[in-house]
Amino acid sequence: MADNAQNSQSTAKVVYLLMLVNIIVQFLGIIGVIIAYVHKSDAPAWLQTHYQFQIRTFWIGLLLIVGGIFLWSAGVGAIILLFWLVWLIVRCVKGMKYLDQNQPHPNPTTWLFS
Repeated sequence: MADNAQNSQSTAKVVYLLMLVNIIVQFLGIIGVIIAYVHKSDAPAWLQTHYQFQIRTFWIGLLLIVGGIFLWSAGVGAIILLFWLVWLIVRCVKGMKYLDQNQPHPNPTTWLFS
């Protein structure tokens, strides 16, 4: 049982890392969110909060990227995409911090950082 929880915790960490590397290699975020969807139902309750946070990070991030692209010509897109970059890094780092401390994410439904 402890092995399964440790394995699931490692999987959650991999998802956070895939989302960070997604900044450079774009398709890795899609792989990360698929992994989060697959493992969410089998994980302990405290890890489910991390998977929920990761899934929301992907979808909200996608919304920010699309908004930034559409608003690029209005001059606001670059600011939105820069915000997305900082937002993604902060969310993933804070999520990994809680994960390393074996704590559930305190607010997995937030739109901001935690």
